Amino acid sequence: MTAQQPDGSQVTAVGTTETQTRIRPLHAEIVLFVWLTVFFLVVAIAYMLVADYEPVGTTALFLSAGLNGFTGAYLWLTARRTTPEARWEDNPNGEIADRTGDLGEFSPGSWWPLVLGFAVTLGFLGPAVGWWMTGLGLIVALVGLAGQMYEFNRGIHAH
Repeated sequence: MTAQQPDGSQVTAVGTTETQTRIRPLHAEIVLFVWLTVFFLVVAIAYMLVADYEPVGTTALFLSAGLNGFTGAYLWLTARRTTPEARWEDNPNGEIADRTGDLGEFSPGSWWPLVLGFAVTLGFLGPAVGWWMTGLGLIVALVGLAGQMYEFNRGIHAH
């Protein structure tokens, strides 16, 4: 049984033990990318054997394994340099209140993300319909980006 003291410290009752959990930075992310690397390697080898060494799919699967391996290795190297207290997400006993600081300003009533989504849609339709549509999508994207960036500098949201 554990009691919380007014100063924030923990007191454990006599006869019970409290296990100290070891905080490993970026552990979940590293495990995810290592397993994805292993998965893509197994699938690439199986595909290579079943598809009679088809070059495009085999290359794509091996490159997917390599990219996941690079990401996992980068996260592993970063975790070696990171202190356990650096990321509150890695603490199994962490609370939401542990995350301090400003996360940014978000406008819940903004229409500019919809404009940007429409611009991306036009951009991706360009190669299928005509390249002129990609140019139109680029113009709409520039207008949408400017609108989103300057949203809090004009109108009723100006500060």
